[in-house]
Amino acid sequence: MRKEGAKNWYIVDGYLPYKGKVEGDIFEGHEAVMILNCQNEDAEIFMDIYYEDRDPDENIRITAQAKRVKCIRMDHPDEIGGIRLERQLQYSLRFRSNIEVIIQYGRMDIAQPNLAYIGMMGYSE
Repeated sequence: MRKEGAKNWYIVDGYLPYKGKVEGDIFEGHEAVMILNCQNEDAEIFMDIYYEDRDPDENIRITAQAKRVKCIRMDHPDEIGGIRLERQLQYSLRFRSNIEVIIQYGRMDIAQPNLAYIGMMGYSE
């Protein structure tokens, strides 16, 4: 049987960008985590948020349904256990899942008119 994903994932470069919008456009500064569950069962995932200068927020429960993708906006507290992240605050994430999943991270930074989007895979083990 082929393994699809991993149970532990890490995203080290979290930094919720400036929120504003590009004038006359639909783009809004944000960060998102995408979780792909290719398995035949739901994934029960716990997310921890680590900071430079305070204790982490731990064991934030996320469910990724079987054979679905789950998008988590890091600027939507209702999607991350009620945690309200400050803008331009450095943080890192750890995910622990009961089954193998695949996790990718993206940031839309609109601090300048030509904006920037970064997408990267998390580190897995």
